[in-house]
Amino acid sequence: MNDQTIRVMLVDDQELIRTGFKLVLLGEPGIDVVAEASDGEAALAELARLDAAGSGCDIVLMDVRMPGMNGIDATAAIVARFPGVRVVVLTTFDLDEYAAGAIQAGASGFLLKDARPTELVDAMRRVAAGDATMAPSVTKRLMEQLREAPGESAPFMARGFAAAPAQDPALDVLTEREHDVLRLISEGKNNAEISGELFLSESTVKTHVGRVLAKLQLRDRVHAVIFAKQHGL
Repeated sequence: MNDQTIRVMLVDDQELIRTGFKLVLLGEPGIDVVAEASDGEAALAELARLDAAGSGCDIVLMDVRMPGMNGIDATAAIVARFPGVRVVVLTTFDLDEYAAGAIQAGASGFLLKDARPTELVDAMRRVAAGDATMAPSVTKRLMEQLREAPGESAPFMARGFAAAPAQDPALDVLTEREHDVLRLISEGKNNAEISGELFLSESTVKTHVGRVLAKLQLRDRVHAVIFAKQHGL
C-alpha cells in the first residue's frame, strides 16, 4: 500500500450497510477498506491494532446510533487518542442531533446513509485532503441552528466556541483576503466556488483556507463555519 492510498475503516452495527459501502469504496482506485467494526469500542480496538501494526487508518466512516459505545463517544475518543484519524459521521436523518453531537466531538463532517456512491467517494477524497464534508441539507440545517440564540437547545454549537458580537476581535488575526475566504467558507462554498468568486486559483484558495484554519486553531471547515457564524460573519 502506498502513501497515497486512503485507508478507511467502516463502523456500523449493520453488516449490510458496511458491505454496501465497502463494495463502493473498493471499486475506486486509491481507496482501501482496512478494517470494519460494529460499535465504538471495537473501532477503537481496531485503530489500536492498525497503529501497532504500522499500517494505520486515515478516515473512519462512523454510524452514530449503535449499541454499546455510540458514534459520538467513539468520535471523541478517536480524536483524543488518534489525532491523525478523521471521522465522517453516518446518519440516516439530516436533522439527527446525535450526529450533531459527533460534530461537537470533533468529526470532520456528515454523510447521509442514502448518499450516492459518487458522493461517498468524493467525501472520502475531500476529507483525506484535509477538507471537510457535509450533506447540503445538513449544511442548511447547521446555518439555521447557528442563527438561533445560543444555548443548550442548539445542538450544533461546538464546544469551546462562545457566542460573540459582530466583527469579533478574534478575526483581527486574519488578513483581508483570509477574512473574505472565511466568509465564503461560512456560506458553504467549496474551494472551486471561492476561487471563482475571488478570482484566485484553487491552489491559492487552498493555501488561504489552510492559513485561516491554522490562525484560528480550527480543526477543519465544519468548525470554521461554526466559528464564523458565532463571530459575526
